[in-house]
Amino acid sequence: MATILSVSGSPSATSRTARLLRHLDARLTAQGHTTVPLDVRTLPAEALCGADPHHPAIAGAAALVDRADGVVIATPVYKAAYSGLLKSLLDLLPQYALAGKTVLPLATGGSTAHVLAIDYALRPVLCAMGATHIVPGWFTLDTDLTLNDDGTLTLAPATAGPLHRVVDHFSWVLTPAARRHKDPALSASR
Repeated sequence: MATILSVSGSPSATSRTARLLRHLDARLTAQGHTTVPLDVRTLPAEALCGADPHHPAIAGAAALVDRADGVVIATPVYKAAYSGLLKSLLDLLPQYALAGKTVLPLATGGSTAHVLAIDYALRPVLCAMGATHIVPGWFTLDTDLTLNDDGTLTLAPATAGPLHRVVDHFSWVLTPAARRHKDPALSASR
């Protein structure tokens, strides 16, 4: 199966975006993939703000991208755009860091007014970085994410089904033998 880099672009340590991503990592792992989490907020600020692509932590992040078959990129939406923290990392990666990669863009936000941020803000950057295949992404409202006392996440039922189908489609695309057959995630949505 595939190695998937799971990138959280949230600057918050208590981020709904990061918790959503870790929830989806578990689903991908259960499907046989290896998921590698990367919370951009844990990278050194001096390397990100100083635009130092040679800093060991940034070079390490670039190596993770290079080794991945697929990349899930999740970000909170601020003012109709992906986070500045995520932009800082993407700016430091090699120009075609996503060449040969399948990418799943995800976003969270407080209003449906930001639902197009994936397609109009994030997707063009991923495309410019050479992503071979950008699967349809998903925007989740903050109100559809409940953080439980035990650290787990509960998705609103109306969000869980469609989001899981998007993630299952990404998983399916990363499985070469499965591509010869009809995508079960798309069949389930009809």
